[in-house]
Amino acid sequence: MTTMRVAFAGTPEFAAAALQAIRAAGFELPLVLTQPDRPAGRGMKLQPSAVARCARAHGLALAQPRGLRLDGRFATDAAAARDALAAAAPDIMVVAAYGLILPAWVLGLPRLGCLNIHASLLPRWRGAAPIQRAIEAGDASTGITIMQMDEGLDTGPMLLRDSEPIRDDDSAATLHDRLAGLGARLVVQALHDAAAGRLKPEPQPAEGATYARKIDKAEAALDWCQPAAVLARRVRAFDPFPGASLKLAGETVKVWRAAALGLAGTPGELLDAGAGRIVVGCGEGALELLQVQRAGGRRIAAADWRRALPPHAVAPGMRLSGPGAPG
Repeated sequence: MTTMRVAFAGTPEFAAAALQAIRAAGFELPLVLTQPDRPAGRGMKLQPSAVARCARAHGLALAQPRGLRLDGRFATDAAAARDALAAAAPDIMVVAAYGLILPAWVLGLPRLGCLNIHASLLPRWRGAAPIQRAIEAGDASTGITIMQMDEGLDTGPMLLRDSEPIRDDDSAATLHDRLAGLGARLVVQALHDAAAGRLKPEPQPAEGATYARKIDKAEAALDWCQPAAVLARRVRAFDPFPGASLKLAGETVKVWRAAALGLAGTPGELLDAGAGRIVVGCGEGALELLQVQRAGGRRIAAADWRRALPPHAVAPGMRLSGPGAPG
């Protein structure tokens, strides 16, 4: 058992995996920070974050400030969080997908500073959506970087890195789960190294920096002027959020699996609408739908959806509405 005191800040499942690992490794956890409960689900009832559920399940002290800026809109919350952190007296703080920017007073409070678990091999894909953007870009691999936080956006010195291949069938969900496990293992190693004084910060290289902007729901609609290979990657990158989508036969459906084909056709044109296939022309090649979800339904094979539609609803030569294909 180690006596190093570790404060933790995080919100989703990715962060909860790290919190579980830190606890299992025997580190003291005097305080956990997470986002406030949010409305979710069909009933829009307040739901705690994955980190909040984990902290409560293990009886850990929990704070859920709406903001951390002492001069901001939620200054009262920030002051309470400052007092709670000061009372917790952490040696170090671990941050993973928290969702709030840490001001200078937080970064400077623990004597060993703040460590961040970032889901990319920095400096590539700094920012909010590194997993999705890596898949969308067609990267062959990604990974985890444990970083010493500074006041920049994922710009601090690197402490530990490990890579993870991106498989041809990876969605953001499947890659997320592997990276969450890798991040949990690496941060425990980093904490042991910190306790022993073995951490060796390495500045990030100036070259190769890219920004992983936050995923916007407006990106969901498939743009048929794009190459089919790009759209197939986007389908995987946007699973589970926001889900790629298209309009066909008067309804909007989510597309969860698709394959790029070496066919030629006008962007947005239905090239094949036989009993078992839906193939759409793209700016380069064509996209075959493999798995879809109708509003209020579950994920089903695209062939099953096609067979459920009236015969006249879709036919070769029809144009799908959406970006790049007016219809």
